[in-house]
Amino acid sequence: MFSISQSYKKPNIIYILADDLGYSELGSYGNTFNETPHLDRLASQGIKFTNFYAAAPVCSPYRAALITGQYPARVGIVDYLRPNSSERLDTTHYTIAEMFRDNGYYTGIVGKWHLSGYVKSGAPKEALPDKHGFQEVLLSENQGISVGPYWHPYQFNLDIPKKMEVEHEFLTDRQNLEALEFIERNQSKPFFLYLSHYAVHTWSTGKPYLVDHFRKKKGAGTSPASGNNTENDPYKNWPEDVRATRNNPHLGAQLFSIDEGVGMIMDKLKSLGLDKNTIIIFTSDNGGETRVTTNAPLRGGKSMLYEGGVREPMIIWNPQLFSKNRIETARLVNFDFYPTFMEIINAKKNTQQLDGISFAKLLKNPEYEMPERTYYWHYPLESPHFLGGRSAGSILKGDWKLIEFFDTKEEQLFNLKNDAFETTDLAAKNPGKVKQLSEELKQWRSKLGAKTTVTVKN
Repeated sequence: MFSISQSYKKPNIIYILADDLGYSELGSYGNTFNETPHLDRLASQGIKFTNFYAAAPVCSPYRAALITGQYPARVGIVDYLRPNSSERLDTTHYTIAEMFRDNGYYTGIVGKWHLSGYVKSGAPKEALPDKHGFQEVLLSENQGISVGPYWHPYQFNLDIPKKMEVEHEFLTDRQNLEALEFIERNQSKPFFLYLSHYAVHTWSTGKPYLVDHFRKKKGAGTSPASGNNTENDPYKNWPEDVRATRNNPHLGAQLFSIDEGVGMIMDKLKSLGLDKNTIIIFTSDNGGETRVTTNAPLRGGKSMLYEGGVREPMIIWNPQLFSKNRIETARLVNFDFYPTFMEIINAKKNTQQLDGISFAKLLKNPEYEMPERTYYWHYPLESPHFLGGRSAGSILKGDWKLIEFFDTKEEQLFNLKNDAFETTDLAAKNPGKVKQLSEELKQWRSKLGAKTTVTVKN
């Protein structure tokens, strides 16, 4: 049993999620171009995970897994939801927010939801965060999420009034402000805050002075202004360098703004005396877009089941409760958070089917060994993703990882112990292992009723 000292109240939980942030974009994960001093401090004072996985290589199924504690294939959301989609996270699920709420927590979301189509975009129905246990919903979308801009008025929700006293209100700054105000308002009771950033989703447009800072750095990527922005207006889509494929100054600027917010949150917690009793998690929903970044040394990126598409940076911080400056290599998946949080707060049992397992004991004890298990991914597509991902499934068992492509029936086999970067396909040399893993993957799909063919619902 995970136990909290009696001198502490139930810990506050802040889950900070970046959008499309690749594995190798933080300083603490080896990046030398981007600047993330506050996140690096979070890692040095907390636990940095090197084998943390997303349940899917794109947005909506990751979020479905986080919110329900289930495989996306069980939930039925296996690809990102289009604005006019009839699909949505069904309210019959007992969500992580409802779990916190029913155990005495006040719950809030600041930012991206992306678990529903939107009535304003032509969807027949919608189910937004307020229908899933979030008592405060701030800066969340009510119509399609697309390619920016990151400046007010926000096209994903034109009902949001401007709040900050600046000429050009920047979305990430506004999200940081809303998070700080949520903490201030709710300091007297335990809270769960889901700070779900829209950044660094492309096209990543950063604040001009920060973009200029990164442009001047050695090795900065470049690209011409394009689209309908030939005048190179920094407050419109497609300004100069936004399409840079490596060391993207706009991505660097956006990530810098996320990092600033992490620093402000840590300072706010300390000023309110909440730092000893708050757990902060920082991670990403899937690999970075290979059009604007690299996930090297991992292979691939967003929309792909290679490691670069599903292995994420993840940091957990609370020096009072957990180890400091620790690197943890245990394999975990984002749907493990639901049972982990339940154990940490000693939640009442519920009947929600959970596919994850708690790693609460691992947080307190570096010597704790997580039980061995097999990991599965299911990503069926009607046609290839525009970033290059293909309809596929995957299984990871021990050192061996098999990717099965549904479109061509091709199977690729990798030994991650000897080849963590998936450079050498060993399928032809190991037909027995391919057959074994393929059969296990097929049995898992059958158990969940998951189909390898799909028709996109509108």
